[in-house]
Amino acid sequence: MKENVSKPIYSLTPFTLLDYPHKSACILWFAGCNMRCLYCYNPEIVLGKGSLSFEKILSFLQSRKNLLDAVVFSGGECLLHKKIIDLISQVKKMGFLVKIDTNGSSPEVMQQLLNQNWVDYIALDYKAPKSKFQSITKSDLYDSFEETFDLILESRIPFEVRTTYHSDLLTENDLTAMIQFLESKNYVGNYYIQYFKNNVETLSKLNHSNNKIDCEKLSTPTIKISIRD
Repeated sequence: MKENVSKPIYSLTPFTLLDYPHKSACILWFAGCNMRCLYCYNPEIVLGKGSLSFEKILSFLQSRKNLLDAVVFSGGECLLHKKIIDLISQVKKMGFLVKIDTNGSSPEVMQQLLNQNWVDYIALDYKAPKSKFQSITKSDLYDSFEETFDLILESRIPFEVRTTYHSDLLTENDLTAMIQFLESKNYVGNYYIQYFKNNVETLSKLNHSNNKIDCEKLSTPTIKISIRD
């Protein structure tokens, strides 16, 4: 545990143009997660230990000033880590934009970040409708997810909602129910569906997913379904 605290980051992606809309960024992959999603294709990150200290990451970021626009905090679940608020504040003070990839399970941490204006963009994973949340994530964290969603929506900072789709886990009716939930919260914009990656190692052994969704049928006047590979 001490090793994981002192070296919380599993790995670093030094450059990406795909993870922060219209920005160049690096990605910090934090080890550990409080969910065990059946379809998770990062078991080595979720179950593994960190290998990079934040001091090492700060040194890397110092060399990337004026070369990168943003830093993406991902995982695993980055907001679980004890010193995450301090780490994010240091990155902001260096002049980088900050994006958070989160499962929404830490509303208290999210509230602190929003209060301090230390986050610029959020990708919120919407794992499943409430009826299937526990069976898919192996956690009892749906209420925390909903609280986080409400906080982000109220903050009015740019964010996206995304769901990983596996045909054995979610049905079209499930997706409809999830869209209705978003509409009930007055969410407007894109809802990204990420198809499950067949033939990769996952936390649970799953059958081949039939990745076919009728986006036009599921989209509503206020919410557009977009497939993201």
